[in-house]
Amino acid sequence: MARPRFLPDNFTLMLIVTVVLASFLPAHGEGEVAFNLLTNVAIAALFFLHGAKLSREAVLAGATHWRLHLLVFASTFVVFPIVGVALKPVLSWMVTPELYLGILFLCTLPATVQSAIAFTSIARGNVPAAVCSASASSLFGIFITPVLVGLIVVHHDGNGGASPFDSIGNIMLQLLVPFIAGQLSRKAIGKWVERNRGLLKVVDQGSILLVVYTAFSEAVNTGLWHQIPPLALLGLLGCCAVILALMLAITTYSARWLGFSREDEITIVFCGSKKSLASGIPMAKVLFATGPLGAIVLPLMLFHQMQLMVCAVLAQRYANRQRAAQGAQAGKGAKLAKSTPGKAATDANPGKSDSKSANAGAGR
Repeated sequence: MARPRFLPDNFTLMLIVTVVLASFLPAHGEGEVAFNLLTNVAIAALFFLHGAKLSREAVLAGATHWRLHLLVFASTFVVFPIVGVALKPVLSWMVTPELYLGILFLCTLPATVQSAIAFTSIARGNVPAAVCSASASSLFGIFITPVLVGLIVVHHDGNGGASPFDSIGNIMLQLLVPFIAGQLSRKAIGKWVERNRGLLKVVDQGSILLVVYTAFSEAVNTGLWHQIPPLALLGLLGCCAVILALMLAITTYSARWLGFSREDEITIVFCGSKKSLASGIPMAKVLFATGPLGAIVLPLMLFHQMQLMVCAVLAQRYANRQRAAQGAQAGKGAKLAKSTPGKAATDANPGKSDSKSANAGAGR
């Protein structure tokens, strides 16, 4: 039986179940310690496997398109944070201060990898460039995101606390070191990882579910759902929708204004308007180890699901336009051939025409 279209995907359902489970059965005491340790191991394994999987050839294939990559990087790490800060006077009244810190945090994150590439492929965009931009964004985000958090999130956090600049070392130890180890091990285990992509998917999704469960367990233990009014959750959905709509518009019209092709525009839109849940939640765990982690990651979770649903529709629209344009071009060619049959016949059989010309010339 076909899956009902109104149902979300399996991973979204698992995220919802995890949040509900953590809300009613949060981890306590030794159980919380065990889940934190398991989560750290899963995150390290995730970045190790991504390092072993990442193809250097695929990245180099699109690395020369520097104008496209520069625009994607500017959108991800410059325009996004500016939008988050600029909209604070307009949107902050809709949510709690902790939730808006989460909004600012998601604005500092790198782009997605898998979904950005997948949507670019569906929409018939520049896939090699998408592989390069999304992968580089994820890698450089390990360094850039902590700096942006220190400049933006801490500056807007009235509670003060330790600067996330101090957490760069922890980020490198927990995320970058396993990634580099995976890259160095690629020759030995790269083919095995490619053959067992299901394992990477399990580790990828499993690590996110573990972080979500531990984060919300801690948040529930400190009274998260008592601190966030229902209207604030509705306001958060509105904030995420406004930011996503703005970034989709900015990336689309910037690509057109700068004269990029339709294929490059598609890549810029899907790589420059998306934020990574897979990278963001592990980073949040390190950067906000002593902060309101549940409230910090909640905007990212909502934004991530919203961007997937909106970009899925957008990718289909791009693909339909491409098919319509190709169909119109084919129809125009057929109509031209029908209106000039003699020319079409000559074009189809040039040898016959040449033969007639030669005979005429011989007769003269």
